[in-house]
Amino acid sequence: MTEATPIARGATAPDFESALREAGLPSLARERTTTLQINVGKLCDLACHHCHVEAGPKRTEIMPERVAGRLLALLEASPGVETVDLTGGAPEMNPSFRRLVTESRRLGRKVMDRCNLTVLFLPGMEDLADFLAAHEVEIVASLPCYTAENVDRQRGRGVFGRSIDALRWLNRLGYGMPGSRLALHLVYNPLGAFLPPPQAKLEEKYREELRRLFGIEFHRLFTITNMPIRRFAHFLARRGETEKYLSLLVNHFNPATVPQLMCRSLVSVSWEGRVHDCDFNQMLDLETPSGKSVFDVDSLEVFDGMPIATGTHCFGCTAGAGSSCGGTLA
Repeated sequence: MTEATPIARGATAPDFESALREAGLPSLARERTTTLQINVGKLCDLACHHCHVEAGPKRTEIMPERVAGRLLALLEASPGVETVDLTGGAPEMNPSFRRLVTESRRLGRKVMDRCNLTVLFLPGMEDLADFLAAHEVEIVASLPCYTAENVDRQRGRGVFGRSIDALRWLNRLGYGMPGSRLALHLVYNPLGAFLPPPQAKLEEKYREELRRLFGIEFHRLFTITNMPIRRFAHFLARRGETEKYLSLLVNHFNPATVPQLMCRSLVSVSWEGRVHDCDFNQMLDLETPSGKSVFDVDSLEVFDGMPIATGTHCFGCTAGAGSSCGGTLA
């Protein structure tokens, strides 16, 4: 396995492989690939403090049409892949976004859009919400708190208000409503160097507050641990909290989360077509041990059973109740 040190300079890198061995667990290996996660680029209208992608309005990394087209061909050749998970940056800002949605749905796959909500109000995006609803795209929307102060502190001034307006808009289209086929999930991540609270309890609080204050409905809340990489690593270093946060993750390593890790069933593809075991590995340039790109393979299912590249950041996914793109694991 490849061991990385994705944390701020000067910090000690605990050994994730050793933690697995001490827990009596084998090295990580992939199972059946059921999800294709596509990072279409780093362009975003926001520059959030916790963003492990370091996305922002000035980023120029954008997936070209050639790579998007190749991914659709691979998806058609990979019947075991059930879900297409579109992320960024703001994935909707990529010129190929709608093509990826339309063709993936034509192939009968579920499509998820990791939406920052504010993108709905950008010029040229006036019909985006209707497009997502028409194709029954599942929306996973970032909302790190139900109060304006906390959201604006992490994501930028005025973001909370625009996010609430977007959620109301989506509710009017049927998203998030009880019994609706238009799935709307929210994502919480901590505002600082600590683990998320219990997901079920926090979901109940979110539902109560968003319904009471704004009349907003949603289906699920996913809690995600902040990874000590990229922008959040810089945040930790500035505050002198890198070692403390790493110790928190390592000391809360939970072997029960390992069987459910998302890297076991997910292939993550970068904007330039490189294949990774997860989005975090992608941001650290940790390719799959096979070192493949989408132009080197004829099917995404060739990655089934392959070993998984690991690093210190893996303690973030396995601390406490665990963390994945779909929330807690244990």
